[in-house]
Amino acid sequence: MSPIASETRFRPGVFARLARAGTALAMTALLTSAATPARTQSTLPVESTSIVVGEAHLPTDPLAMAIARELSVNTTVMLDAAINAGSEDELELGIQGFYQGRVFQPLWVSEQGLNPHGEMLLAAFERAGEHALDPQDYAPDRLRDLAGAARDTAALAELEVAISNTFVIYANHLTAGRVKPNEVNRSLNLFPKAPDPSVVLEYVESSEDFATAIDGLSPNTPNYARLKTALADYRAKEAAGGFTPVPEGETLKPGMTDARLDTLRQRLAEQDLFSPGSHSGAVYDGALVEAVKLFQERHGLEVDGIIGKATLAEINVPISTRIGQMELNMERRRWMPDDLGARYVFVNLADQNLKVVEDDKTVHTTRVVVGKPFHATPVFSDEMTYAEVNPYWTVPYSIATTEYLPMLQRDPGALQGKNIRVFSGNREIDPWSVAWSSYSRASFPFTLRQDPGEGNALGRIKFMFPNKFNIYIHDTPSKSLFSRAQRSFSHGCIRAEAPFDLGEALLGPDGWTKAKLETVRDSGERRVIKLSKPLPVHLTYLTAWVNKDGSVHFRADIYERDKVLAKAIAQLRPANL
Repeated sequence: MSPIASETRFRPGVFARLARAGTALAMTALLTSAATPARTQSTLPVESTSIVVGEAHLPTDPLAMAIARELSVNTTVMLDAAINAGSEDELELGIQGFYQGRVFQPLWVSEQGLNPHGEMLLAAFERAGEHALDPQDYAPDRLRDLAGAARDTAALAELEVAISNTFVIYANHLTAGRVKPNEVNRSLNLFPKAPDPSVVLEYVESSEDFATAIDGLSPNTPNYARLKTALADYRAKEAAGGFTPVPEGETLKPGMTDARLDTLRQRLAEQDLFSPGSHSGAVYDGALVEAVKLFQERHGLEVDGIIGKATLAEINVPISTRIGQMELNMERRRWMPDDLGARYVFVNLADQNLKVVEDDKTVHTTRVVVGKPFHATPVFSDEMTYAEVNPYWTVPYSIATTEYLPMLQRDPGALQGKNIRVFSGNREIDPWSVAWSSYSRASFPFTLRQDPGEGNALGRIKFMFPNKFNIYIHDTPSKSLFSRAQRSFSHGCIRAEAPFDLGEALLGPDGWTKAKLETVRDSGERRVIKLSKPLPVHLTYLTAWVNKDGSVHFRADIYERDKVLAKAIAQLRPANL
């Protein structure tokens, strides 16, 4: 796995400060933990004028003493909910390190009860739904009950520590998500990690604008912000009545008359796709057809204006389902790093589209074919390092043994017409000299390799970002599949439409134009072209997103990853403070 995929996710600007603050605090925690093992209760005699915890000296003010006592016995109340953080001991030390570094002074309370920071944080817990999180996971009602009952230093200390514990979980969920992607689904090779608790606590404590600091824990990207805004809008639409279902009926084509058009106009207006008054009557034409085409485009359907079964089914998806899609994809956005690179390739497998991005602007897009559900393309990030014109195709072992071995057993010359040759090591083998019937899927010692040419399964160019999954982007001789709305037909690799246009977009900085690449192609010679600078490639799976123009898009869950993620989140146990 490349550093792009495995590095800890930090917010630009926001977590730069966190990292600086964390250096000193981590040293404090390390020194203190060496003197005082985790979970060791400290002796805090009331009559003492100073209290020693390891080598850390506490002042005599009662609230700080009570916080130290509370931390010694109650620092891991709910830390098992910190899914993408360190171990429970590391979390405990992080919280203790923060308080030891500030000599156990409170952050959220004063002797009078909740301070303004504490009030703002509890309000943030109560509004967690804005981020598609469950407010009850942070038990704001219980914390408010504790605040209301806090009449002495012991109760205030309990409240202080409970809020800090809860905040660590909240920050963990906002920065890195509620579940571990790779444990939910092995095809999701993402490993987000939240920052150390002491770093987060120091960050908010030292921030000049506390409310902004809390909100800044979430992904600092326009994509996340737009989806958050759209989620609020769709929830408001749901509260206003949701989407009106359109009755079943015959396939509706432009020019036909239909009694359902009033309902259809209402339904599309509810999704802001149709302007009331721009169309009337019983004839399906004009602005109403254009609104349906817009709906089809934003839902990954054939854009033909015809309302058949597929389009009607999407129209009648309840708004609650769409809200659920948005919530799941906000979780996915929390798994992703904010900084994808100044220049990168972004493939959305659910959308079956690829884009090349430079300085936050999309400079090239193309349709792609992705893996069949049985050969689902994994989610991961890596770096493109070279392209190959007129490539060989080394047939994957699974394809060689499941598809081609039976053909060779029936006819040893079956692959010659496909320009596929047989090798044993580096030595070419005459297929007629092999007793193919004596080999099986479990005992196949040969390599099958297809020569470059028009019929090559990889087409005439491939783009390599070497990875353990053997996934890459390539041309294909099967061009007809790109005209389909749903394009999941490969064995896992990504087939690109107009690959030499893509080649110019990817290799242009190194002086390669489309014409220059096609000249190499036409020569028939195999040519490896190295990129002067590795190019980040991100394979993602997003079934809901919002474009810069504010348009909300949804896609079918072709790999049922929404279903798996929704189940994993539903099985999370509510936090038990």
